[in-house]
Amino acid sequence: EHASTIRIQSFNDDGFTTGSSGDTNTNGRTFCAWCWKAGGAAVSNSDGTITSQVSANQTVGFSIVKWTSNGNTSVTTMGHGLAKTPKFMLLKRTVAADNWFVYHESIQTNNRQYVQLNTTSATITSPNDFWSTSSSTFGIRQSSIAANGQDCIAYCWTEIEGYSKFGSYTGNNNADGSFVYCGFKPAWVMIKQTNDSNNWHIADSSRKSVNPVNMVLRANLSNAESA
Repeated sequence: EHASTIRIQSFNDDGFTTGSSGDTNTNGRTFCAWCWKAGGAAVSNSDGTITSQVSANQTVGFSIVKWTSNGNTSVTTMGHGLAKTPKFMLLKRTVAADNWFVYHESIQTNNRQYVQLNTTSATITSPNDFWSTSSSTFGIRQSSIAANGQDCIAYCWTEIEGYSKFGSYTGNNNADGSFVYCGFKPAWVMIKQTNDSNNWHIADSSRKSVNPVNMVLRANLSNAESA
């Protein structure tokens, strides 16, 4: 993580304020942001074997979890505050350069698979690293994500009917594409091929509000959006 007051200056009741950095506020450039409301100031959560600091919004199924790694080689659990089992999580140690770990329930076999947000890699199987999940905690071998004493962050989502959906589908290579049922019209969609190396794809209704929604950003690239 980087301490900077010129990128994001504040989180406000009705939005956020940027600074002067070109990363967030270049004159004449267009930016996008995807925002979820968590639960306000973090509180201590002792549901796991490590006490975590959690800001949770159970209504929308989103929480932010911070903890300090103990460096253990055995699976250690942290409370997430959602009261439902997470479907999707992004994890990273904050004190060093490293890949993002991405948990998605659709690619789990014995809780041992993950993908990386910042790479194109297919599903990675790591039999000793990941992962237990429950309605109160998630678990990870701490030595896999951070050394003893290093801070880590996790962004956790669970499914809320009519609001969010997490799942998988098999492509058909048809011009009209595969239809994926969500039960609602989504405003934000993130897709990653899991059985081969390929870019992440992110589309949203603010950058393109009518179909076809073909303005795509890629989590693993610094490129501008492409049609």
